[in-house]
Amino acid sequence: MTALAPHGIAVRGLSVALPGAGAVLRDVSLRVAPGECLAVVGESGAGKSVLARTLLGLTQDVPGARVTAAELAVAGHDLRRLGRRGRRGMRGRDVALVLQDALQSLDPLRTIEAEVGETLAIRRVPRAERRGRVIAALREAGLPDADGLLGHRSAELSGGMRQRALIAGAIVGGAGVLIADEPTTALDATTAVRALELLGRLRDEGRALVLISHDLRAVARVADRVAVLDAGRVVEEGATADVLDAPRHAVTRALLAAVPSGPKPGGRVLAPDAPPLLAAREVTRRYRNVTAVDRASVTIGRGEVLGIVGESGSGKSTLARLLIGAERPDDGEVRRTAACVRLVPQDPLGAFDPRHTVERILRLSRRGDAPSPAALLEQVGLEPALLSRRPATLSGGQRQRVAIARALAAGPDVLVCDEPVSALDVTTQAGILALLRRLQRERGLAMVFISHDLAVVRNVSDRVAVMRDGRIVETGPTEEVYASPVDPFTAELIAAGS
Repeated sequence: MTALAPHGIAVRGLSVALPGAGAVLRDVSLRVAPGECLAVVGESGAGKSVLARTLLGLTQDVPGARVTAAELAVAGHDLRRLGRRGRRGMRGRDVALVLQDALQSLDPLRTIEAEVGETLAIRRVPRAERRGRVIAALREAGLPDADGLLGHRSAELSGGMRQRALIAGAIVGGAGVLIADEPTTALDATTAVRALELLGRLRDEGRALVLISHDLRAVARVADRVAVLDAGRVVEEGATADVLDAPRHAVTRALLAAVPSGPKPGGRVLAPDAPPLLAAREVTRRYRNVTAVDRASVTIGRGEVLGIVGESGSGKSTLARLLIGAERPDDGEVRRTAACVRLVPQDPLGAFDPRHTVERILRLSRRGDAPSPAALLEQVGLEPALLSRRPATLSGGQRQRVAIARALAAGPDVLVCDEPVSALDVTTQAGILALLRRLQRERGLAMVFISHDLAVVRNVSDRVAVMRDGRIVETGPTEEVYASPVDPFTAELIAAGS
């Protein structure tokens, strides 16, 4: 392993203002020692990602950005005095970043070997040595078939595999400071646990680790201390147990209260004999020599929410595309008696036309007597002022909510939600889940709810289906499956998500 320099992070009085957004960070102070993990939590828009990029020296490169601080030292570098070239040179070598959006962060035209090894290539590490270090980093990040992945491109990997490739790219250079911005967002419960264990090992080896996350369960697993951001200010900071068990600030208490727990409020809505609006019978989908979905059968009745869970690559998203008719099964059949089925995609940015404003996106999907674009945004907790914005200017959480609003604009009978709240902070997530439950009750809206978050699925679903290697290994009423899983894999998945 590369020897690590004994440097961490020291920030005092950091303020950041961005053109068009104004003050994003206000008088932020924090310290992270080598061998320590500080978690930064807060709602979407609190300034978490801007803080991460500022510690990397990326915000300083934005034209018109103003970054001021009494102290801003990262990995032994004083960023107040370091020029653009110096900041570029420290990235990957001294400080590395794991981004939250693997779908947008990996170049679809480059191989995984080139992506993960980019830091080493820039440093002119010989190709033979570089390949060995890339393979080792991929394995350390939880991708055992590392040799076979080198020639693949990001589109050929599942969301979870892409996220682990990003982690591998961050650790391959041996940086002593690691900033992880929502590193488990795209990961299923068991893979997330392994990723957090990896981050914990990296911390124990002497790295200074900043974990930015809206997943408070992830924070509890790996962080030594927690800082809570609200509107660009640190409103509470302390030892993880103190902050999570006895929060002092109202913002912290609200975040903890919003964490989903327990069964679905109000219990089961669907009458047991309700006819199915959507039914898949023994459907199979193959891609070359890979069977993504293998003889899967599900039914969804009016007013019912079916949760689908499983590890990354288990076939959940492929099944979703079969259910909405975006793909045809190689075997079996999908029957739809619903008048309108709509998808809330896992990657909303990739599903939007980047040239369109939010208002045009919603108007193009609007059917019949659906609410106005402004009313649709209000339904999902967004300000109508966003109607004039384009998708690229929105945060990940805002884009996810626009995707839900676009699906609702068509007045669907069935909503197929593929990771619809994965990019949202816990308070926004709670609002979206409450909205979906209300739509189910008031409109009889049926839903297929795909998620790697077991607590979220339990909180919203009437029934649950568990997928593994393309097959449904267990299905039944949600509380029965969670309380007494029959399949060993289901039991392992539920334990990892608790």
